Amino acid sequence: MKDILNEVEGRREAARTGGGQARIDAQHEKGKLTARERVELLLDAGSFEEFDMFKAHRCTEFGMEKNRPAGDGVVTGWGTINGRLVYVFSQDFTVLGGSVSETHAQKICKIMDMALQNGAPVIGLNDSGGARIQEGVDSLAGYGDVFTRNIDASGVIPQISVIMGPCAGGAVYSPAMTDFIFMVKDTSYMFVTGPDVVKTVTNEVVTAEELGGASAHTKKSGVADGAFENDVEALAEVRRLVDFLPLSNREVVPVRPFFDDPDRLEDSLETLIPDNPNQPYDMKELILKIADEGDFYEIQPDFAANILTGFIRLEGRTVGVVANQPMVLAGCLDIDSSRKGAKFVRFCDAFSIPILTLVDVPGFLPGSSQEYGGIIKHGAKLLFAYGEATVPKVTVITRKAYGGAYDVMASKHLRADFNYAWPSAEIAVMGAKGAVEILYRKELGDPDKIAARTADYEDRFANPFVAAERGFIDEVIEPRATRKRVARAFASLRTKQTQRPWRKHPTLPL
Repeated sequence: MKDILNEVEGRREAARTGGGQARIDAQHEKGKLTARERVELLLDAGSFEEFDMFKAHRCTEFGMEKNRPAGDGVVTGWGTINGRLVYVFSQDFTVLGGSVSETHAQKICKIMDMALQNGAPVIGLNDSGGARIQEGVDSLAGYGDVFTRNIDASGVIPQISVIMGPCAGGAVYSPAMTDFIFMVKDTSYMFVTGPDVVKTVTNEVVTAEELGGASAHTKKSGVADGAFENDVEALAEVRRLVDFLPLSNREVVPVRPFFDDPDRLEDSLETLIPDNPNQPYDMKELILKIADEGDFYEIQPDFAANILTGFIRLEGRTVGVVANQPMVLAGCLDIDSSRKGAKFVRFCDAFSIPILTLVDVPGFLPGSSQEYGGIIKHGAKLLFAYGEATVPKVTVITRKAYGGAYDVMASKHLRADFNYAWPSAEIAVMGAKGAVEILYRKELGDPDKIAARTADYEDRFANPFVAAERGFIDEVIEPRATRKRVARAFASLRTKQTQRPWRKHPTLPL
């Protein structure tokens, strides 16, 4: 027995070594951790249980039968994050460049199936050169099997992808179907076709970093939800995100101990809105002052910054926040912010996370580029997402809520449960200046008359009371009491139940 145990330990040690010490050193020289080091940092100490450590590929083409490393370039298993179950796979770039074979894909599919069966998140740590060319279509079939699991798991369990090295070609579509994608600056990239193919086909010269690096995907494309300085920070932030999320769509949001009075009043909010209606202010300040302990986990902070999305806690329970940001484009809705908001709202609804909406929106961004880019369809995505969501929805209008954008931002007409407004709120079809220029076009040559008309319009409509008279605003609240009122509203909605007509699925405007 002792000899057998020694053999087992020897095999384990060989598997743990991956592609060998030289390749491990090369990984470290690039500022990257190995697959196993990443798993150890991500999960609670001593909680990782590995699957298929000894699994090897069966390819015999191109001399591959002579190179059959244990584990086949991916570490898979389960463990805990702050005591809560998660499944994880971590691609090992030191073994055949982390390339995906039929066997490699089978290992990933196995833990995804278990995650679905047991109702727990899947976290993928991606660091792969792509499909294993020696296996041809078998490798592509493996990708397809993983894609199918991503689709089956969508809206059932949270799926998180961390791009920690290359991710190219067909491999990018698995992360693309997950709920959150994070990247590591300078060491990760993702694209469908690489720089060499781009140069051959379009004659465009571009580097891998410019084409698909963290900056490109967090600021321009919006593909990634965040980028971090190094592997350690990325894994720490993923742990923090998991703390906000339910384990599956069958679970309620996690409840954490909190040390912040739900009735706390914030007198500083009384002066948050500037006297000048065209002067911006930072909506993030309001979010931080509503949240337990001022803790806000922002999603996509560098993309479409005219809308803010992320998670806070109220009385220890997770709440998703969507908020217009007057500091950027005056808080207008455009193509990118509509897509960003819609994706986030749909995620929250899928996992029964209540949604708080903070509104200061002057309308949709005008311009031919927006119209040609399909703002009508993209704006409808956010509208559809809010209207479809059945989770508790609380809305606070702080200042402007004009035109169709008022409707879109979780208005009472989209079945929001509580709609509050600050006394500074202006709910109207448009601002006073634009409205007067349309209503009194014939008087535009008389500045005094126009000024009087503008003042009259502001008196009548630049306030929340017309909407409150109609019942579209439930209450005009004091800014300093926002946290208290919002917390009480969500507490009253914990047993909310909503029925929808049966359907296979909606035809979302895509």
